[in-house]
Amino acid sequence: MAGGLLHAADQAPADAVAWPPPGRHILPGMANLHSHAFQRAMAGLAERRGEGDDSFWTWRQTMYGFAARLSPDDLKAIAAQLYVEMLRAGYTQVCEFHYLHHQPDGSAYATPEAMSLALVEAAEEAGIGLTLLPVLYMTGGFDERPLAEHQRRFGHSVEAYARLHQRLRALNASQLTVGMAIHSLRAVPQAPLAEVLADAELSSGPIHIHIAEQAAEVDDCIAQRGARPVRWLLDHAPVDARWCLVHATHMDAGETRDLAHSGAVAGLCPSTEANLGDGLFPLADYLDAGGRFGIGSDSNSSISLVEELRWLEYGQRLRARQRNVAARKAYAHVGAELFAHALQGGAQAAGIDMGRLAPGARADALVLDEDSPWLAAREGRVLLDSLVFAGNDPLVRDVMVAGRWQVRDFQHRDQARIAARYRQTVQRLARS
Repeated sequence: MAGGLLHAADQAPADAVAWPPPGRHILPGMANLHSHAFQRAMAGLAERRGEGDDSFWTWRQTMYGFAARLSPDDLKAIAAQLYVEMLRAGYTQVCEFHYLHHQPDGSAYATPEAMSLALVEAAEEAGIGLTLLPVLYMTGGFDERPLAEHQRRFGHSVEAYARLHQRLRALNASQLTVGMAIHSLRAVPQAPLAEVLADAELSSGPIHIHIAEQAAEVDDCIAQRGARPVRWLLDHAPVDARWCLVHATHMDAGETRDLAHSGAVAGLCPSTEANLGDGLFPLADYLDAGGRFGIGSDSNSSISLVEELRWLEYGQRLRARQRNVAARKAYAHVGAELFAHALQGGAQAAGIDMGRLAPGARADALVLDEDSPWLAAREGRVLLDSLVFAGNDPLVRDVMVAGRWQVRDFQHRDQARIAARYRQTVQRLARS
């Protein structure tokens, strides 16, 4: 291993670092394909019942209020803490779906990309790979109404968005990939969506979009555009392997089949989808059609790749009243299948070569705790089944990103300082 990449033994440079790392159980690093970093600091703040039935839409009001108070320094402190937690959980890359662009009143910072830079600096500080996905957000609904006051710091024109994207692509930061995100079909009208997708520079990297997360979104899309959201997107955009459709929870059979055939990745976030009461993705039909998926922590109320994979499967079991749903062939191991799908789909959505221990891939590795009772007498696919389904103790002992150790013996190299700054930030925000 040299230059942050894995090399064949007979092709490694003279300064290559010894590989593999010490340990019996070594796995590739995982990409977290959907994160809103700032929401980590509001975890637990929206768990009080309101006057009526609570939903994603009532949770969103709490989120807006919290987002309005954050500065670039606040965001950096929160994101660095989050990224340390992700590394300790086994994520070595994060796709940051970033729409918190401007000052609370919607005016630009003196450095327009200040909030984006906070994320880049936090990722470098923590040592995690970052796929930064600046979000285009233009309207408050399918009816193209203007952004509400609490949404103004999210908004861009197409021209301003292109300038932001250009500035971010020019950054000289290690382990940074810049892609593009469309917040949702309700937030970007048809004409500007076509405009940004036709821009070769904007659309050259990964393209992510929230879609079909809520039943109300599906109803509004049908009313305003005459089609369900995933169907409309497939019919009006060049959806291919560059794309990650985040959530895609509410699809009919045709949408499920055609999304699978497109080569795009479904970005599944089971802990957040459960927290918000979104619904369950049609996993069995999607996999039977050859679909690809990865996992994300989204609102970051839980930072555990094990929990995301476990609850992806458990939700399907509860709906189907069957076991081992994600294993679509006889005698397949469900934990191993889930992990393999998430590695491949996550790497594709992140836009980098990772998620495999092979020449040319980035040298990311997870070393599991071989002394854990949960892994006693476990090898091969059974090891992965046990990682996903056996117990809740931390099992990722060491984490390497691009050839550098970021976590050793369960501890991040700088976690005490980063956690202290995070606590100070959250305490101050609570008083404001």
